[in-house]
Formats: sequence, structure tokens, C-alpha cells
Amino acid sequence: MIEFRESPLSPETCLAEVRRPDSGGIALFVGCVRDHSEGRDVVRLEYEAYIPMAEAKFQQVIDEARGRWPVQGMAIQHRLGRLEIGEDAVVIAVSCPHRAEAFEACRYAIDRTKEIVPIWKKEFSESGAVWVGGPTGDVTTSSLAPAPD
Repeated sequence: MIEFRESPLSPETCLAEVRRPDSGGIALFVGCVRDHSEGRDVVRLEYEAYIPMAEAKFQQVIDEARGRWPVQGMAIQHRLGRLEIGEDAVVIAVSCPHRAEAFEACRYAIDRTKEIVPIWKKEFSESGAVWVGGPTGDVTTSSLAPAPD
């Protein structure tokens, strides 16, 4: 399952999606909005994504994880739009025959998501906003200027 939402995420739905009678381990990762980042106070976030490519890249993450571990189920939900402090931004659930595999595959999925999935985060503070993260690494508003020819 791959899902983008502008409404609250559902860890319970993700868990139900991956639960199998032969799965001995289910790992769940929930990433939530915190009130600080890189020494800056954060008051809220906004997420944007290029949905068709993001869905394809999420499928790539799932396929890669299945190639490395005996993944029996994986569910990914990601929020878009405005999020307040404490709200869930991403949920990943993974089921495998054993817990160690589930933990490893889940960690891989979130790390790989941050590397390749075209989702961008804008952090808002009292002093303004900056774009951060994304599939190409850290990007700030100062680096968004077009490259010289």
C-alpha cells in the first residue's frame, strides 16, 4: 500500500495492511513533526510531492526492500500539505517472518525514502521559511536559484 494524504495518517491501517498469519515480526515507523530543526525553532511544516514519480519511487523502495529481506507486506503513508507540531508526517509498516528482518527492512525503507522519493518539506519558523531535505539532499531557499548557464 502506498498512500498520500492531506488528512491525518493511520498507523492502524498500515499495520492491518501488512499483518499476515505467517509474519512473526511487524515493525512500524512513525515520523512526526518536531518543534525544532538544525538549531531553528519550527512552528509548522508543509509537504509537497510530485505524486506520479513519488508513487513510482515508493514502489522502488518496496521492491528494493523485498530484494534484500523476506518482506511479506509493506505499507507507506505520507502526509502532504500543512502539518502542525506533533502531527504524523510518514508511517511505514513492514512485516517479515522474524523481527530482526522487519526492523532492518523498515529502517531501510525510511532511509531510502529520504534519499530518492520526490517529497519536499518547507519548515516554517517565526523568522520565515526554508525548504529542506528532498531526494537530492539538503536544499534551502538560497540554493533554489537557477544555476548559471
